Amino acid sequence: MRKIMDPEDIKKDDVANQLKLVNASVKELTEKALPAAENALKEAKKAGDLSEKTKNDVDKLLTDLNTQRDLQNQLATQLGEAEQMFARLGNNGSQAPARNRAGDLVIVDEAMIEFSKNVSAGRRLAIDMPRNALTSFAVNPVDGSTKIITNPNQRLTVRDLLAPGDTESNAVAYLREMLFTNAAAPVAENTTKPYSEITFEEVLSGVKTIAHLMKVAKQTLDDLPQLRSIINGRLLNGLKRVEDTQLLFGSGVGNNLHGIYTQATAFANPSTKTTPSNSLDVMRLAMLQVTLAELSATGHVMHDIDWTDIELIKDANTKGYLFSNPFGTLEARLWGLPVAQTNQAGMLDNFLTGSFADAAQIFDREDANVVVSTENADDFEKNMVSIRAEERLALAVYRPQAFVKGSLTVGP
Repeated sequence: MRKIMDPEDIKKDDVANQLKLVNASVKELTEKALPAAENALKEAKKAGDLSEKTKNDVDKLLTDLNTQRDLQNQLATQLGEAEQMFARLGNNGSQAPARNRAGDLVIVDEAMIEFSKNVSAGRRLAIDMPRNALTSFAVNPVDGSTKIITNPNQRLTVRDLLAPGDTESNAVAYLREMLFTNAAAPVAENTTKPYSEITFEEVLSGVKTIAHLMKVAKQTLDDLPQLRSIINGRLLNGLKRVEDTQLLFGSGVGNNLHGIYTQATAFANPSTKTTPSNSLDVMRLAMLQVTLAELSATGHVMHDIDWTDIELIKDANTKGYLFSNPFGTLEARLWGLPVAQTNQAGMLDNFLTGSFADAAQIFDREDANVVVSTENADDFEKNMVSIRAEERLALAVYRPQAFVKGSLTVGP
């Protein structure tokens, strides 16, 4: 049987050709195995038992069929990975670097592979990786005019709206703008020019740690793809949920970030000509309030229920959906801006609108960490393994006035 090579060492065409041959082999063996099994059943009914030769022949056919099916599955997986690799090819045939998540990096780590082969008590393995391995997808560095691009059908999170940054320190020092008095005005020649004033306060934002552990059966280490699924699924999703909570509602006290919603300015209708009659009016007027704070809004945060209610608004006459297409795949957008959806209870019936790309920034520590250990509590006695995932980050909110929060409920 031909040895299966790693996806990075095998050519796409070779995999496709080998898969074609294996598919033909599976078809041929299936065509032989089914009649053989039927004949064996007839023989057993007639004679009350199977002859040794018939039993061996059927067993060999089924074994060969299962082996070829396993090979078929492996090749199909490799072909999919090869196609993804070729799809990432950039200009001049150069390949853009593939971005792996934490689980992908853990299971290909040589120390992890060796660890999984010889699991014993009192052992712990820490695997360092780039910080973006803990995120669901990357967002390019942004400025005020940069569009936020996501993977197709990918939900935005609060992090994805914010400007990214890195730090190697345990705290980030920055200046937070408190008040801007714009005194610019037309002036005559040879007269005193007016002074504009900006009031700042120096802020030291500490790097905070978000972490949790999960126990899995030791047998999971015999199935590294399953381990990858657990890390990329439950562990990372758990981190991201708490990260959303901290980025929005962190109190800034103790081990908590100082969240954006916590610091945001309360909604106050800036228009003297329009009185909001529904939640859509409120959101648009909140964008205006951000603009009047000298920055443009770049995104919204809404609860899943509130966003669903908006998507389900129908035209009174045609009964067609006004803001969505049930068969479409467009990302959530409102008044031209992306909407990050969350199921945080504090966001229900509320909203947050602001200049996420300019007025706030996340600073991530360079490395993240996933630890696999057999020495936690009674893991060895119960044949379990503990896995810990953590992230470290700081949040800077440069201009709280550029974020507006409020209720979506409009009074009578």
